[in-house]
Amino acid sequence: MEAVDQQIVQHLTRDGRMSYTDLGKATGLSTSAIHQRVRRLEERGVITGYHARVDQAQAGLPMGAFISIAPLDPTEPDDIPERLRGISAIEACHSVAGDMSYVLQVRVATPHALEELIAQIRAAANVSTRTTVVLSTPWEGRSALEPPQAG
Repeated sequence: MEAVDQQIVQHLTRDGRMSYTDLGKATGLSTSAIHQRVRRLEERGVITGYHARVDQAQAGLPMGAFISIAPLDPTEPDDIPERLRGISAIEACHSVAGDMSYVLQVRVATPHALEELIAQIRAAANVSTRTTVVLSTPWEGRSALEPPQAG
């Protein structure tokens, strides 16, 4: 990817609502050139969408957890992600190396809701689970393309 395209992606990662005019000023390109480059980045699949960052606690889902899962029967077909796709409390499903097969990032309202979710995951996917509850999140949502913020 060209350096100017990386700059555009970095700016949009920080502020997905940044105008083409402001992107042009930040990169030294015209508004029309920025518009064309952003459109090409979208067409190539580099930019896959624009999202609002939501305070999950304010939205009624203050409890986050990571649930590591492994199939109870490893000889079964690996269709676990498809089996779990319809469970809305699961924010992300990551295939991982190691003892477990996947790590799920989940968000719920209460410890009881987490307990029910774990039971639902076990039943839907025929898996064993290991759960890590998030106590706090000092920061998240940073892209590897974005330079880290100093202290």
